[in-house]
Amino acid sequence: MQNKRLLEYHEEELDSSFTVGDLYLGTVKKLSSGLNAAFVDVGHEKDGFLHYQDLGPNINSLNKLVKDVIAKRVTTGRLSGMKLEPPIDKIGKIDKVLTKNAPILVQVVKEPISTKGPRLSCDISIAGRYLVLVPFSDGVNLSKKITDRAERSRLMRLMSSLKPQNFGVIVRTVAQDKDVEELDRDLQNSLAKWDQALKSLSEAKPRDRVLGEMNRASSILRDMLNESFESITVDTRESYDEIRDYIHTIAPEKEKIVKLYSGKVKVFEALGLEKQLKSLFGRSVSLPGGGYLIIEHTEALHVIDVNSGNKSNSEEDQEATAISVNREAAKEIARQLRLRDMGGIIVVDFIDMKKAENKKLLQDIMRDEMKPERSKFTILPLTKFGLMQITRQRVRPEMNIVTREVCPTCGGTGTIQASVLVTDVIENNLDYILTKQNERGISISMNPFLYAYYTKGIYSKQMQWYMKYKTWVKIIKDSSLGMVNFKFFNRSGEEIEVSNNA
Repeated sequence: MQNKRLLEYHEEELDSSFTVGDLYLGTVKKLSSGLNAAFVDVGHEKDGFLHYQDLGPNINSLNKLVKDVIAKRVTTGRLSGMKLEPPIDKIGKIDKVLTKNAPILVQVVKEPISTKGPRLSCDISIAGRYLVLVPFSDGVNLSKKITDRAERSRLMRLMSSLKPQNFGVIVRTVAQDKDVEELDRDLQNSLAKWDQALKSLSEAKPRDRVLGEMNRASSILRDMLNESFESITVDTRESYDEIRDYIHTIAPEKEKIVKLYSGKVKVFEALGLEKQLKSLFGRSVSLPGGGYLIIEHTEALHVIDVNSGNKSNSEEDQEATAISVNREAAKEIARQLRLRDMGGIIVVDFIDMKKAENKKLLQDIMRDEMKPERSKFTILPLTKFGLMQITRQRVRPEMNIVTREVCPTCGGTGTIQASVLVTDVIENNLDYILTKQNERGISISMNPFLYAYYTKGIYSKQMQWYMKYKTWVKIIKDSSLGMVNFKFFNRSGEEIEVSNNA
């Protein structure tokens, strides 16, 4: 979040495999000379796609190492004594390099999206906080964003002396001004991961994952944590300990900003996120000045339509209205692309503008707003018809949250029990639980409108319950629940199954 506004939203599925960065022991299933690519079985329902360009120049050295590790002729990941095979031809053919049914070590560079399997690479890299370790390479490359000549020279000299033989290193932007101890520690951590991968490989069967990328929360922190972070809020003790330990190793001075949330209300509710999620992921997105966006997704591309709404009367002329709404829209579109992780081709239909300088200004605004992007992107100038085309790299499936609530009573059939009866249903269930089951320490979570109904006034409904049952019933506000939805919980926080009929 930035200034209390949601900027990025990520979800991690517990059973999700094929995360970007994972290493798998695959089997070459099919070689396609027309595509100059191989299809590799890594355990996904669709075989992974491996193009010749993604083999990397040292694929023969990697294949030799994989065979030696599987045969247990090699037991360590250190490559200092290994004689590397000659690099492959840049414009060669895949059937000259790989053979069908051969084992192959591959890395996921793009997660399975829609009907496609994962995109794979044999140009293995192990990402750390400051460095990326590249086995079988021997060079040192620096991020282009490090522009200071003296600093580039210092880092180049340091890394050339620190890195082991037959390993290359890519120095990330965050390594700027870091001392040698921190850089060396990061290098040793990456080398230990590579050792672990080869150790797992020696026992692995085809389709096995030999090195898993760290969980999504830690990998986001590894790539994004910087001085501007003011607070990291976690709502489970397990994740809190894990994240705190990880930050202690990568940025000890930031350890104190990790906070364990223990409030009674859900953390998303307390931070105002629940409402933002509902309003930001719908088909229509409002703009601060009265305009709005309509966002549609198709198989081939995403289409965004900019509308002025009730803004059209507030400016003196049409051109001023158009540039005013378009400027707001550009800011929100850049945010939406990050929020939803929309990728591929995005076409934006801005409000028509006549002046060439305004068209140029809009393109500049869009480029400035997208500068913080970590994904690669391209923005083309506005076309004759006022359309802007954007391409944005996507390595994960698009984030899509269903913001329309299915009717909680009818389940989508179209007929519901009268909503006025919801209070009767709640009170019948409460009476049964407190008098028949003799439960105590009950809490009920409900929509904010119901919450207001039960808690308003000095002699509120909640107080009336207390007088009647001689026990306090806690009521929790939860925007994620529908208007006539509610949940009962016992003293331990476990949900109690209740009837939804009056």
